[in-house]
Parts: sequence; structure tokens; C-alpha cells
Amino acid sequence: MAEGGAAMTRFERPRSVAEAASLLAAGDWTVLAGGTDLYPAHVGQRIARPLLDLSRVVGLRGIRQSATGWTIGATTTWSDLIRADLPPLFDALKAAAREVGGVQIQNAGTVVGNVCNASPAADGMPALLALGAEVELASAAGARRLPLAAFVLGSRRTARRADELVSALHIPARAAAARSVFLKLGGRRYLVISITMVAAVIELDPAGRVSHAGVAVGSCSAVAQRLPALEARLMGRDAAALADSVEPGDLAPLTPLDDVRGSGEFRLDTTLTLLRRALASFAP
Repeated sequence: MAEGGAAMTRFERPRSVAEAASLLAAGDWTVLAGGTDLYPAHVGQRIARPLLDLSRVVGLRGIRQSATGWTIGATTTWSDLIRADLPPLFDALKAAAREVGGVQIQNAGTVVGNVCNASPAADGMPALLALGAEVELASAAGARRLPLAAFVLGSRRTARRADELVSALHIPARAAAARSVFLKLGGRRYLVISITMVAAVIELDPAGRVSHAGVAVGSCSAVAQRLPALEARLMGRDAAALADSVEPGDLAPLTPLDDVRGSGEFRLDTTLTLLRRALASFAP
């Protein structure tokens, strides 16, 4: 019993994905990785649901490369990502990682946890969307994959079933020359929730023209959004002319709100500016 006679919350720390999946199949659990979202949300409150801590599950931490791309395990921290030897394709995600709180938060918080928290202002989401990330979910019945855009359904809502855990993120392979950029606007330089943020992934052919484009915006909708009209217009463009390709109509998928950090109109205006700056950075 806890102090004051209250029952203690059940806590389990499985050693394998199979053991974790078996526990999830048998009960209603709160899944815990770094705890940087869960614990602050329960200051002064008891965590009512049982806790399933993934920190000791073998094989869930680390970044692995294969012929088809990269796998980011579910307990991989932001600091792990920052320190990893990764190609320029990941520069946007690494830049976003440095915006996730301070170093202590980056040491504990996980990339997958940022996705599962499903905040409209999650720093990792635009870069992961632009990278074409897929989410791997594991359960006692087996594993499945979803595109990231199909996994995050809305503010604080995902497609994860109660009997599933997110075991990894998968990033598809790109040419060695593929590059990415992340830009964020906040009320101050550090430790701030974004007003808007953008990420772009550009791959060029040998002639210097775009052969692949991924562009996404966060903090301007209930869920971060890719911009398919802009991506389509960038295809085949010379790298030096990308910034001029951005048009106000490209922001049609966005539904920015008015709040204390800025009006919807201000968010759209600054997003256009950030997109042009991001795309200008790919010029030779």
C-alpha cells in the first residue's frame, strides 16, 4: 500500500517484445518509455492505470540501417539520434531533436514517444513526415505497419490499439545526396512550443533537378501535414529555383488556430516565409 492507504499502481518492466505484447493483450496499460510527457502530466496526481515500462526490452533501442532504409527503435532517445552517424538526409530530424526541451529531456525522451504523444506541436513530426516514415506496431497477434500520416489521427489521438506497442519507426532509403532541413519559429530561441515549423527533404538527380520532394508543416493543424501540391510542383525543378515555387495555395491542407502564440493568419504568413527559406537552402 502507498502512503495514506492508497493502492500502488502496478508496474511491469518486460524484457522482450513478446512479453510486453502478452501483458498488453491481458490488460489496460499505460505504455512508458522516457516518461518526459507522462510524468509532468501527473504532477501531484496518482497514475491510475498500470504502467508498462519498455526501457529494458531487448532490441528496442538504437538506429539500424538496411538496404531498404533505417529503423529507429521505440526506446531510442533524442540524444541517441543526435549522436548517431547518419547521412544529410537526417539533418532535419537532428535539428528537430535539438529543439526537444533541454539536454536532460533529450537524454530521456524518445523519438517514438514524441510521435505517440500526438501533440500538434510535436517537434519531430514534420521531419518524420517529410522523410516518409512508417510506424511499426507489435501485438500478440503479430506486427503491422502504417504510414505516419495514418497513425496520428488528431490531437492526442493515434491508431494504436490498446493491445499494441509501437516497436519502431522506419525511414525509407534515399540517394546518398538527399538532404533535409528543419526550421522552427517560436516566441523565443530556445525551450519553446512552436508557432510554426517546417521540414523539407529534397533529392536531386545528376543534373541538379528535384527527383524526390517531401515537405511538411507542424503547429498549423491538429496534426502535422505534408503539402502534396507543393511537392508535386517541385518535381523536376532546378535546385536554385525551389524557393520561388512556393505559393499561398500550397498551404490549403493547413487549419491554423488563433491562440496565445499567434493568430491563424500570422501562422500562415510565417509558414510561407519559413518554407521559402528552407527550400532556398538547397540552392547550390
